[in-house]
Amino acid sequence: MSKRRAPPLVARQSRRTFRGDSVGAAEFKARCLELMDHVRETGTELLITKRGRPVAKLVPFKAGKKSGIWGSMKGTVLKYERPFDPIDGDWDINRD
Repeated sequence: MSKRRAPPLVARQSRRTFRGDSVGAAEFKARCLELMDHVRETGTELLITKRGRPVAKLVPFKAGKKSGIWGSMKGTVLKYERPFDPIDGDWDINRD
């Protein structure tokens, strides 16, 4: 009897549809660049799972509005009612 040989394995490059826009961590690791291109082109979010539990989300990048230097710190300084009153507590400028 002759033994049958298994057909050779052929690498397939197919665009697979994603199961509800989620993918396992091992598959994400193997196809990371392709999946990033998919997210960028379609604008959809991709949920990455590990053992069936969500661990990360890949979302498309949206560049924010670039602002100038003037007014960039607006709203970041605390408001003081009386800025020239002395500070509570001990303060010695010549302290060693």
